[in-house]
Amino acid sequence: MDNHQKRNLTFLTIGLIFMLSGIEYAVILPTIWRYLQILEAPPYFLGLGLSAFSLSGLLTGPLFGLWSDRCKTTKSIILFSNLFEIAGNFMYFIGYSKWLLLGSRLVAGVGAGAGSSIFGFLTRSTRPDERAGIFAAIMACRQAGLLVGQPLFPPPSNPLPQPFILPQREVSSQLSPPLLSSEKYQTEKDFVMSSLMCSFNWPAFNLFLRLCDFKLGPFVVNKYTSPGIFMCLLWMLLQCVVLAMYWDIPPISLEGGAVMVEMKHEEADEEEVPLMGSDEEPVQTYRAVNSNQLETSTSSEMQPIHDASVVSNPFRNFSASREFLREEVVVLLTAQFITLFNQTALETMVTPLTQRYFSFGELGNSLMYSLCGVEVILGFFFVRWLSRKVADRVVLAVGLVICCTACIWCLIFLCNPRGGYGWELTAFIIGVFLQLLGLPFVAVSQVSLFSKVTAEKTQGFSQGVRRSVGGLATILGPLWAGGLTNHLYIMLGMMLALLIMITVMTALSYDRLTEPRAVQHAQSSDSGG
Repeated sequence: MDNHQKRNLTFLTIGLIFMLSGIEYAVILPTIWRYLQILEAPPYFLGLGLSAFSLSGLLTGPLFGLWSDRCKTTKSIILFSNLFEIAGNFMYFIGYSKWLLLGSRLVAGVGAGAGSSIFGFLTRSTRPDERAGIFAAIMACRQAGLLVGQPLFPPPSNPLPQPFILPQREVSSQLSPPLLSSEKYQTEKDFVMSSLMCSFNWPAFNLFLRLCDFKLGPFVVNKYTSPGIFMCLLWMLLQCVVLAMYWDIPPISLEGGAVMVEMKHEEADEEEVPLMGSDEEPVQTYRAVNSNQLETSTSSEMQPIHDASVVSNPFRNFSASREFLREEVVVLLTAQFITLFNQTALETMVTPLTQRYFSFGELGNSLMYSLCGVEVILGFFFVRWLSRKVADRVVLAVGLVICCTACIWCLIFLCNPRGGYGWELTAFIIGVFLQLLGLPFVAVSQVSLFSKVTAEKTQGFSQGVRRSVGGLATILGPLWAGGLTNHLYIMLGMMLALLIMITVMTALSYDRLTEPRAVQHAQSSDSGG
């Protein structure tokens, strides 16, 4: 099997990993609230359970990235991290106590931390001009997992037991305006909790997971425990796929328009060159690490000066402040945080709005979320195509303009809706469509740009930091929006303020949001001398 086939199979396996993470989100989260209530957990355990997965991924992402940068391998890291996914989901299946359930999400979240190693591997294994397209396809795979996983587990018949039960039978069922105004939650905290649960994607389909009701040895398999064992089996199958179809392929470089696969020891030498040169010319030479062409040229000139200790440690002379406090990196990390913060806030906001204004039924809710999922997937593939035509910073700018437009639209037409039912529904559909339309543009472009403006040799650790920033946003977003669904001006106003801030930051730093090329002139003059 040649390297091209190995590369394609490896990328396919990575797509499956991200798809499984989407399926897990879709089948685990709809069960967790009722599951906790059965185990007599207090209401605040819902917030702990929802945050635990993101928290452990936030903490372990940089560690897995550090590991991959040092050992230059990701296959063993993926196999190791998947063990945590398997163990965490099996703990969720057992579910003897609320503490075990909480621990299961913490353990499973450790496995999600390997995503930083995967993004680092993708950076080293792709050319800069194709990177955005690869990232878009990977992100689309996760969204496809969400879409596929939705029918596997529809909402349970009574997700919120007394005294926290919603006015109608299903949490995902939409409330008519009279019911919403007449029925009261016991505390504002209860309403926040129900809003958070409503933000999850619960369609009306009824397939095999909900119908499970049998015993597996000493364990009970029912509609609450079955998602745990189901995901446990899927991650075990994925282990076999990784063993058979994943290779730690050496990085590729572009020379004379042709793709050349380099030997690992050569790649290690090449990656260290810019770091050595950065002692003399910190700005120009350090940035050369993002250009494969320039790396190859530099290594051929300076390779004799290296020793084994330098090559083996990519973090020799590494400076976190020099790496992450540069203007362009700060802009992209801010974009990562704001994108995910607004996305999770939107997810929290949408269903309570439809409860209040449109009285959607179970089928209407399912249809809405399914169409949203299809739109996002198509958006990712459109960005994949567009990234071949225009620069990443152009895609980022377009996405931010769309997101700002969507937020302004929602502020004008959704906070205080007027007109008939048809106009209100149309305004709502347009607002949600615009919000989701801008998401793939910003998500793909900022990840691609981040991989180009940070050092390639420490890319795993850098991607771990980026994903940790995103994990923090996914924790804070629902908490912010959950308590403000009755105060849309405040909630949407904050979202718009954040978007305007990152748009201004992007405009001011626009010239720096590109793959650095300043070193090319310095190298040309050096070679000429």
